[in-house]
Amino acid sequence: MIDAFQNIFRIPELKKRVLFSLGMLAVYRVGCHIPTPGIDSNALAHFFAQARGTLLGLFDMFSGGALEKLTVFALGIMPYISSSIIFQLLTVVVPSIEKLSKEGESGRKKIIQYTRYGTIVLSVVQALGISIGLESMRGPAGELVVPNPGWGFRLMTVITLTAGTAFIMWLGEQMSEKGIGNGISLIIFAGIVARIPTALLNTGRLIKTGQLSLFVILLVVALMFLVIAAIVYVERGQRRLPIHYAKRVVGLKTYGGQTSHLPLKVNMAGVIPPIFASSIIMFPATVANFINVPWVQTVAKSLTPGNLAYEIFYVAFIIFFCYFYTAVSFNPVDVAENVKKHGGYIPGIRPGKETSDYLDRVLTKLTFAGALYISAVCVLPSVLVGKFNLPFYFGGTALLIAVGVGMDTAAQIESHLITRSYEGFMKGVRVRGGR
Repeated sequence: MIDAFQNIFRIPELKKRVLFSLGMLAVYRVGCHIPTPGIDSNALAHFFAQARGTLLGLFDMFSGGALEKLTVFALGIMPYISSSIIFQLLTVVVPSIEKLSKEGESGRKKIIQYTRYGTIVLSVVQALGISIGLESMRGPAGELVVPNPGWGFRLMTVITLTAGTAFIMWLGEQMSEKGIGNGISLIIFAGIVARIPTALLNTGRLIKTGQLSLFVILLVVALMFLVIAAIVYVERGQRRLPIHYAKRVVGLKTYGGQTSHLPLKVNMAGVIPPIFASSIIMFPATVANFINVPWVQTVAKSLTPGNLAYEIFYVAFIIFFCYFYTAVSFNPVDVAENVKKHGGYIPGIRPGKETSDYLDRVLTKLTFAGALYISAVCVLPSVLVGKFNLPFYFGGTALLIAVGVGMDTAAQIESHLITRSYEGFMKGVRVRGGR
């Protein structure tokens, strides 16, 4: 590992990209500590202490704690993610957007531009809702979270939070273009990892006070490494379907005749299913913080982590969204047509409809296995919190994102190193016909 890090800094281009990404992440973390004007921070902290296990807690996790402090980056990158998902779903529903997605690079740029506009619209709506909601919140002594409510505060909050989200979006795009890895994913990763030191300090305090034993901590650490290993193993798992290409004679040349494969991942949907499932199932608990109605409070308590109803609905929603998002992102009919168009076929399967049906059957089985795997990882935190009373949110969506982003970034760094090695092999070699 030490040699690998040394190789990174031996390559000037890769070193520049890595340092650029780290610098942009440092700028993001500084912005997460710049508060929005007009807020009583103590009263707001008390409110968020009561909002654990709600949508606010989920969004605060993705913003790296910026929402809890209501900083200029309080909305985080969630509006951009929501806008991207919306346009990805519209690609299947709206023919004009589907046509754009098939126009190559120019169409992709237009969709990205529409995604940016959608991000700004969602940011304005969410910021306005947050500003209105803050005006009705009170601290432990009954003091207002917003000492001077009104349209002046609302307009200032909307402009500040929307500008913060737009700046984060720009940071992510710059990191993807000039840095290493996917910028948006790295920003989410930084927000999740930033909470680890606080969690470790809280765990140390519980050990000192005797509320947690050292044996339990060691057991949880061992379990953590096992879960991370399982996530890496499953995320890299593929079902490779062999594809044979028939020989074609074009003029005096013969093309094709080779054998390839179609890789199908076990988890095709990624982390989208647990995010959607958490958003839906946490909605009653979020509403209960603003509406003091008995039956709403009862429903909210039954749908909190640790209760049987919460776990059942959570797993059911994860399985549903795994199938739904996989169907949206992977179309067996289009894949079968593309394979047939290039003269390919799966051995023992006729090209066309039989190939698409076969792909659909294989994908259905893989999606079910992937849904069970995601459900197991996401339910694990509730078991740890309920049984061991751990003070940090281990596993679930956060762990899936952290491990996935780490694997993708490491793969990009490795590809740069391999490319550099290939260039090194070619140094001093005289190519025939060259000067």
